[in-house]
Amino acid sequence: MNETENPWQTLESSVKYENPWLSIRHEDVITPAGTPGIYGVVSFKNKAVGVIPIDADGNTYLVGQYRYPLNEYSWEIPEGGSPLGTDPLESAKRELREETGLEARQWTKIARIHTSNSATDEEGFLYIAEDLVQGNHEPEETEELRVWKLPLAEAVDMAVTSRITDSLSVSGLLIVARLRGI
Repeated sequence: MNETENPWQTLESSVKYENPWLSIRHEDVITPAGTPGIYGVVSFKNKAVGVIPIDADGNTYLVGQYRYPLNEYSWEIPEGGSPLGTDPLESAKRELREETGLEARQWTKIARIHTSNSATDEEGFLYIAEDLVQGNHEPEETEELRVWKLPLAEAVDMAVTSRITDSLSVSGLLIVARLRGI
């Protein structure tokens, strides 16, 4: 089998749940082994975007908030959704401004990732934001955020020691660590 050949066969697909952010499909399939099976797929109506802002002194900014599905507090890079058909970079700029009040004059795309490819088709984009200017943050009504400025190396350590568990944050911070030799 080559890398582009799909060994799965979809027999039937139906949306079982949908809201403004996602839909869940139930699919009857024939597996790569040739046996009947089922698959559930979560499709997001946004792409994920994440930003690692880095200031001139080598600091970054994390955003803390209580994450309802996890029932726990989470420190993360500034992140959010980019509506389908929208430039992910423009959405990343918006999320950075809304969550931290920061604007950046220099942007670098560092990755395209899939956040959990065994159950969802969600695609994410990660950026470094530099040459930062501080303004006022504008969180969404569902967000109660804390912003924490800390050395980039400390944020990377938090990702390595599982004090940061969000997939966009861990991926972004580890990529930046590799790029910067941290």
